[in-house]
Amino acid sequence: MIDQNNDIFELEDEQQEMFEHYRFDIDKGQAPMRVDKYLSTHMEYTSRHRIQLAIKADYIRVNDKVVKANYIVRPGDVVTFVMPYQRRGLEILPEDIPLNIVHEDDDVLVLNKEPGMVVHPGHGHFSGTLVNALAHHLGISQGPDAEDERMGVLVHRIDKDTSGLLVVAKNDEAQLNLAKQFFVHSIERRYVAIVWGNLKEDEGTITGNIGRDPNDRMRFKVFPDGDYGKHAVTHYRVLERFGYVTVVECRLETGRTHQIRVHFNWIGHPLFNDERYDGSEIRKGTIYAKYRQFIENCFKLLPRQALHAKTLGFVHPRTKQMVRFDSKLPDDMQALIDKWRKYSENMTQFLEEE
Repeated sequence: MIDQNNDIFELEDEQQEMFEHYRFDIDKGQAPMRVDKYLSTHMEYTSRHRIQLAIKADYIRVNDKVVKANYIVRPGDVVTFVMPYQRRGLEILPEDIPLNIVHEDDDVLVLNKEPGMVVHPGHGHFSGTLVNALAHHLGISQGPDAEDERMGVLVHRIDKDTSGLLVVAKNDEAQLNLAKQFFVHSIERRYVAIVWGNLKEDEGTITGNIGRDPNDRMRFKVFPDGDYGKHAVTHYRVLERFGYVTVVECRLETGRTHQIRVHFNWIGHPLFNDERYDGSEIRKGTIYAKYRQFIENCFKLLPRQALHAKTLGFVHPRTKQMVRFDSKLPDDMQALIDKWRKYSENMTQFLEEE
């Protein structure tokens, strides 16, 4: 009996890891059989090679215990495992779209995504996505029945209007290895955000379950009682204060959909110009027309949420060495910070003259 849950874990806005959950209850009439062979005969779209890689990465459990490929399944056993989502039956059209590649080798590709680029094809976005660009860059056939397994697989995502670093797996071994690191939260992920208001502390931690808002399916929210949603933890450190807004570095301990945006909105400091999470209106400051015009100019300068995935670190799947990549802030965010810095300095000078 197979119970496959095709719901995808979308872990962070920003960083959305995708896993499929499987459960096999071994029938009474099942003859003893190696677990790798059993799974390969019961999983039509997954190769035995991929299953063996999953077993090697400790993804597969029998009766809640990690097993090796030669484990013999018997009636009454319960086989469960989590496997990184494998694209099936999806036609991807290669498109010659420029990519800002930070690093590339035989196993992984790290790139700096520009704001405004959709990561995966989906409803309303069947072309012009990062995956279309990767298909062209890697020179791979992407028909629904293509057997070329070299397709770059994004192990995580960031939102369309969030910029920054992403890692792409170029083969099954790399995908399974990197997905495991994301799953156990060993990946280093640091973001820079501009939030409304003046945070009280120079550093802190935001903890609160995140789940889909039952009143608005396009939004997520915090459920502080912990009775719904998934456990989420965001650590932050103040980088610069401008009175009415604050520049912060965020380190993700978990990665839930829109985690940074949801957490900071929950504590009353939504991201600057984050339309979905209450940051696209004046939240702090004066009532004067000149200030309102200043904010409007800021919104035009950065017409998206002020969030950038700046740092990404992981253990390389082949060398087993820790690698770390850093990216500079995109021009729109840097220009916004410069604008606020100048405004803050002028305001301080004005108050001192008073």
